This record gives sequence, structure tokens and C-alpha cells, in this order.
Amino acid sequence: MKTFRKSFIKKKPLEKASAKAQSAMEYLMTYGWAILIIAVVLGALFELGVFNANNFAPKAPPGACQVFRPNGPGTTSFINLEGVCTGEIPQYVAQFNMQTGQYIAYSGSLNIPNVNPITIAAWINYKGGYFPPGIPAGIAGIKWGCSFEQFTVYSGWLFLNDCGTDGGNFWSNLAVPSNKWVFVAYTLNGNTLIFYENGASDTITTSGTYQITPTALDIGTDGVSSNEPSFNGSISNVQIYNTSLSANDIQALYLEGIGGAPIDLQNLVAWYPLDGNANDYSGNDNNGVPTNVIFVSNWYSGYTPP
Repeated sequence: MKTFRKSFIKKKPLEKASAKAQSAMEYLMTYGWAILIIAVVLGALFELGVFNANNFAPKAPPGACQVFRPNGPGTTSFINLEGVCTGEIPQYVAQFNMQTGQYIAYSGSLNIPNVNPITIAAWINYKGGYFPPGIPAGIAGIKWGCSFEQFTVYSGWLFLNDCGTDGGNFWSNLAVPSNKWVFVAYTLNGNTLIFYENGASDTITTSGTYQITPTALDIGTDGVSSNEPSFNGSISNVQIYNTSLSANDIQALYLEGIGGAPIDLQNLVAWYPLDGNANDYSGNDNNGVPTNVIFVSNWYSGYTPP
């Protein structure tokens, strides 16, 4: 009798564990499919950016911030920013899909006596690749009589093509990641060319200087012909200055984020937030005309505020 009681006591915990395991298996078999479906749906929503914090951040409507020039376009006296200029992310960005005839153009004369000194800055989300026959489509291309100056991404690297006195192609050592928003810029002062990407820079000394008056501007194509395919990706907040901004100014622009306002109003030539339109909010009336450009609102994937 004593032996039987010991045997019974030893087996009872095992029986309980077995019962719990069986109950757990029955639960998984009954509800496992529902748990799997919920996991798949949550994963899909995450990929679509539904849980991205930027979805819930305040967004600047088109024209929320702009430069006011009380004495008219091209003047610099008493100019200031007006509106909501606190760095909210834009509602829209301009999307280019490497299509022929997809671009933003301004055909007038920008207030740039020549392209030296100059600064062009923008936020881009590069989707990779380049179009045949290998000529890159520009983030911004400034045309002139001989050809064009083109600031772009070529095969994954920041690149500048020009037809100035040295007529060169300048490759930076800054690789641009795909499917990620980055801040890019270049400054030119004399024969010193500096590329910027987020917090990094690359300085190149050119063999000559540029002194050619630009005639027009394109955004999203190569700056020569609207028949060329467009940039492959999205572009936002293009700023053009008729001066070479300092490294500290460029860093400040980057830290403002994708919704940042211009930093040097005195030398600002054109400002295209591309927040739902191609208007110039610099106060200089250099409004662009979009052709086949898509302005998208669900652009947040790949963007992390600095």
C-alpha cells in the first residue's frame, strides 16, 4: 500500500503537465490560423508605413511657409519668412518614375549672374539605377547656351556635369543609398566644388572656373531636353542660392529636416518645396511648370528626421 501511494504521487504531476500540453495544442490548432492571419496583416501594415511615426506628425500644407519680399521679386530689403515655418514635414513630395517627358521646368532667367558661386540643395529618395544610354537624370539641371550644369545621382554616386571653362564631369566619393531619404547639396566657389550628403562632405578642386550665365532650370531631368527620362525616385525641398553656403550653413539646412526653410534669404534665388505643386516660394516668382509629375502623400518610408 505504501508503494502504491508513492507511485501515485510521482505520476500526478506528469499527468497534469500532459493535460496542459494537450490543452495548449488544442488551442493552437483552434486559433493558430487566426493568429497567423493577424501577424500577416500587421506585417503588411508595417511595410505600408501605417505604423510610421511620420504618419501622425504635423504636416505643412502647400505654401505654409514662404519668403515675403515687400519690394517685389529680386529685391533683398526687409525680406523675411512668413507663415508656419517651424519645420513640419510636407504633405506631398514630387515623384519621378524614370519616364520620358516627366519633369519640372522654369523657362525664365533665374537671378543668377553666373553659376559661380552657387549652391543647390535638396532632399531625395533615390530608387537606384540610371537610364540608357547611361546619362543620369538630374536632381536639378541649369541650362545655358553650350549645354547644361547638372547636379544628380549617377550609378549611386553624387555627380556634377558641367560645360564651364574646364568642361568636366565631377564624381564625389559620396554613395547615395537606395530607398532612403537623404539630404544632398553642392557648393561651388571659384574652383572649389564641395559635395554634401547628410553630415558628410567631399571637396574637389577643379581645373578652371565657371562664368556662364544660366538660361533656365529643370528639376527631375537632365537639364537639356524634356525628351529624356526623368530622375528615378522622389525629390523635395529644392533650394538654389547665388552664393556658396558655408559648411555650417549646409549642416544647419540638413538638421532642419525635409521641411526646413531656406537659411540665407539674401542670396536665395529659388525655393521649390514641391509640396503638392512646383511653385517658387522664394518670393522671386520663378514658378515651375510640372509635366507628368506625380505629387504623392504616402512618402514617409525611408525618412528619419536628423
